[in-house]
Formats: sequence, C-alpha cells, structure tokens
Amino acid sequence: MKQTAIRFQLAREGDLPVIAEIYNYYSLHTTATFHDGDITPAELSRDFPPGDPVYRAYLILDDEDVLGYCGIRRYKNVRAYDRTAEISIYLKPEYTGRGIGKIALSFLEDHARRAGIRVILGTATGENRASTRLFEAAEYSRCAHLRNVGEVAGKVLDVVMYQKELEQPER
Repeated sequence: MKQTAIRFQLAREGDLPVIAEIYNYYSLHTTATFHDGDITPAELSRDFPPGDPVYRAYLILDDEDVLGYCGIRRYKNVRAYDRTAEISIYLKPEYTGRGIGKIALSFLEDHARRAGIRVILGTATGENRASTRLFEAAEYSRCAHLRNVGEVAGKVLDVVMYQKELEQPER
C-alpha cells in the first residue's frame, strides 16, 4: 500500500453499514470505545447527518479498498459550542500502525478549518496508547483526564481528552 494513494470519500448513507462494521470491531474486541454493543447505521447518521456541510464522515480509501473511516461531529448540541467539534478515526485492524491515522487527522483538521471550526477535541480511553500517541504527536494538548469513569467488559477505564486550537485560513 502506498500512502500517496490514500484518499478520502465523503460517506453516503449507503456507506454507514461499512462504517458500523469497522466501529463495531473495536466495540466488541477492544477497549478503544465505551459503546456497549453494535452501533447501527441509524445511530451513526445522528453523529454524521447525511448532507450536513460540517459534521460528516469520510471513508479512507486506497484505490477502492476501504481502510477505515474518519469523521467530525458536533461536540454538544448547543449553539454555544458550534466553534468546537469532536473527531473520530477508526481503521480496519490490518491497517493500523502505518501512518494512516496521521494523514486522516490532518485531513479532518483541514476540513474543520474550512468549516469555521476553531477547536477540535479528541477523546480516547486511557489505555488506548495508539490514539493518545497520535494526538500528542500532532501537538494536541491533553485537556482532561477523567479517572475510572467508564467500564468495558468488567474493566474500569479512564477517559482522556485532547484539544487543538486551529489557526483559521486568511480571508
């Protein structure tokens, strides 16, 4: 796989089952998410409403192969937070550790800037070292560490949050 071949395709409603399958792998086999069971395409469409110009999901592709997905979603459903968004990046397990997450993070930051988002948040479980390393390498600041707030498969976990203030493009 050549990283220069990686591209991002806006996810359509018909792509939500593929996105759910990728996410559900992590929900069922890891502690990377606190979701308790399979997420449905309908649940995903609430985070990434079809046709929304800001809050959207993208398939991460190499040629026609789906490597994973990434997305930007509303932080809270309150207008005061419209300057802030939360990001997600999930890769199929066989594509982790190849620098794809870094490329996806940069892509999401560029999209957020163009959409007028000023602050991006990333949330991870405390033991998800791949995500925390990614955020730290991309100069995100650790802004919260919530101890023992979630439980997955009988294991109590911390949540860590990262944020990055985005420079806005000159107009």
